[in-house]
Amino acid sequence: QGQLVESGGGWVRPGGSLRRSCTASGRIFSIASIAWYRQAPGKQRELVAERNRVTDKTNYVDSVKGRFTISRVDAQNTAYLQMNALKPEDTAVYYCFSKTSAGDESWGQGTQVTVSS
Repeated sequence: QGQLVESGGGWVRPGGSLRRSCTASGRIFSIASIAWYRQAPGKQRELVAERNRVTDKTNYVDSVKGRFTISRVDAQNTAYLQMNALKPEDTAVYYCFSKTSAGDESWGQGTQVTVSS
């Protein structure tokens, strides 16, 4: 099973931008999809964005469409979540997630993103 290591995140003012990265190790060749989830205090974890590596199709939660972009996995086995025009309601712990073609799931360690003035 693979391992995911996240970086990026932190604090930003409303309207600002942040980029999260997620580097995969282990059985990289078998990763079928990669995604980002988030969980705000008192709320359930929700899917933010996902990309299927086979079809290259992406999916975004309505609240981030047009503002967030999930990249492909690059040659360094890293995928990115570019977050623009951030809003206070985007404040949450963000998690990287991957799933292999066999159905094995991996989660990153999670990192806090805070949007406030």
